[in-house]
Amino acid sequence: MPVISLRLNKEEEIFFKNYAHFTGKSLSELFKNALAEEIENQLDYKLGVEGVQALEADGSQTYSITEAREMLGLDNV
Repeated sequence: MPVISLRLNKEEEIFFKNYAHFTGKSLSELFKNALAEEIENQLDYKLGVEGVQALEADGSQTYSITEAREMLGLDNV
């Protein structure tokens, strides 16, 4: 299995190792999960932006969350 090296200062090393110990997970698992989550978040955001742009490009009506809540009478909930 390939190995990827990561440079940390002493403070970061201590912080991350303490967190790994606290969670009972390895640093490798924590870093892989954090990177995978960041990638997923970026892809979700990109797809959301593209979806809104496609709706607006074809003339579909869009509403903000505030507008939708007001239309549904949920603005005081």
